[in-house]
Amino acid sequence: MPYFTWKDKGLSEDCPSLVSMAARFEEAAALMRRLAGEGFCLEHQQGQQQITHPDPGVFAAFGFRDEDGPGRQLELVES
Repeated sequence: MPYFTWKDKGLSEDCPSLVSMAARFEEAAALMRRLAGEGFCLEHQQGQQQITHPDPGVFAAFGFRDEDGPGRQLELVES
């Protein structure tokens, strides 16, 4: 399943004021709600938060890049 890791470090470190910090958090919250509405899920893997979607097409349509390594993206077919 395609995923990307959500890292909130630095989300607001470049904001010059509390108002700009609030705006940044509101933008991030709106995005999280939109992703949830489109069927994205949050999974915890090895101490990290990964945002996943069962449909690779929907995942790609949002412009996200799958972090799963190429070896894990391929399914082995036994002959």
